[in-house]
Amino acid sequence: MGTRRTGSSIFGSIMLAALLAGCSGFGGDVSLPANAPRVIGPDRDRDHVRLVRAFGGEGRAPQLQQLLTDVTNRLVMATDRPDEAFQVTILNSPAVNAFALPNGRLYVTRGLLALANDTSEVAAVLSHEIAHVTLRHASQRSELQARSALIERVAENVLNDAEEAATAQSQSRSTLASFSRAQELEADQTGVKVLARAGFDPFGAPRFLTSLGRSGTSSDNQTGDRLASHPSTNDRVSRALQAARRTELAGTGETGRLAYLTALEGLAYGDDPADGVVKGRRFVHSRLGVAFEAPDGFSLENTSQAVLGSSADGERRLLFDAADTPEGQSLEDVLRSTWTDTIEPGTLTPGTVNGLPVVTALSNGKEWTFRLSAVRIGSTTYRLIMATRGNRGDLEAIFQQTLNSVRQVQPEEARRIRPLKLQMVTAQRGDTAQVLAARMPIDRPLERFLLLNGLDRNAPLKVGERYKIVVE
Repeated sequence: MGTRRTGSSIFGSIMLAALLAGCSGFGGDVSLPANAPRVIGPDRDRDHVRLVRAFGGEGRAPQLQQLLTDVTNRLVMATDRPDEAFQVTILNSPAVNAFALPNGRLYVTRGLLALANDTSEVAAVLSHEIAHVTLRHASQRSELQARSALIERVAENVLNDAEEAATAQSQSRSTLASFSRAQELEADQTGVKVLARAGFDPFGAPRFLTSLGRSGTSSDNQTGDRLASHPSTNDRVSRALQAARRTELAGTGETGRLAYLTALEGLAYGDDPADGVVKGRRFVHSRLGVAFEAPDGFSLENTSQAVLGSSADGERRLLFDAADTPEGQSLEDVLRSTWTDTIEPGTLTPGTVNGLPVVTALSNGKEWTFRLSAVRIGSTTYRLIMATRGNRGDLEAIFQQTLNSVRQVQPEEARRIRPLKLQMVTAQRGDTAQVLAARMPIDRPLERFLLLNGLDRNAPLKVGERYKIVVE
């Protein structure tokens, strides 16, 4: 979580709901205008700079960067458009994500790189993203969105029929979702073909998709929701396996496991301490000197702009962020100026929490009820916002519990927060997943060890094989 300045960037309940909804997993593209030039250079770097900033900056890993660049070049030469320019950037984010811009910019997070177990798996991700670009998916989607918007405008403005407009909007959303699912599957199929043409193991694609599904960060459509933009992971794995079997390199392609794990050595893992650290339900930011703990049943995600939290059913959510405020601005004014929905009259209440000044308030949205607070530590104001769908009776209890946990972090505690990194270890006789996981100073170490290494719970380790562990 970085420091966000208030002003034109104002959050209301609509923005909060959108921010908390989030998405993760690989397999998307960020749309630019359909006529955007297909070049990479300073004149097209504005979107690149914005994206890098939003994902915590560039990850510094020279050996890994060189490997990714070499893999990208090799893949591009195997496409139907070998003359096009591509450039890959590592993002300093623990999220598992990858995406592409239509101008050939490719992005992979260090969270995704940590999940991959060999060169063919990360090559499968890059091949998928390259396919989105070479197949011109962003341009096709822009055209479809433009046609859908036109139909809605005709129904609402020309025909003056609000009901028809609502029907058209629902149909267009369904069409766009179906189109996006088709694009993902097309990029998967094309990606596997290019992966094999480049000499990589085509089964790297289904292997990584399986790990992605196990990580819980994929955009699954297990319920068959017609508005879901991604197909289910199980469907993608099944189709990728079929595509891999159809290639000439089935069983003989290059995996590049040793080279990949060697390049991965020392890569930062998890949150960057400079941006705060999530450990279970606790969040600690050593540089800003603040900490809090979420209620039972909540999971936290630390982004570059805020800490987001959600209960397992998604019915309870939280946002915690920081903002530099004008000198002398009261906490009451902070809430009034940064919350666009109505604050219920008479609910602005001053007080203290752990010796820190605080103001709380209540806001009732159409679908969500919000408890708001602004806490000041030094010159920085922090906002803790809790939300429940509808008027659930437990909002006040979980809000007060979380607010009471907000505290100032002392320098001695801040110095004890050390960054985590990946280390490669060679399995010795007698080593088990439990033995190696016990060396990892993180929550749920065995679960994380199995996930990082693509292992089933009862799978034995191979003596002499290298495995990833997390160390300080």
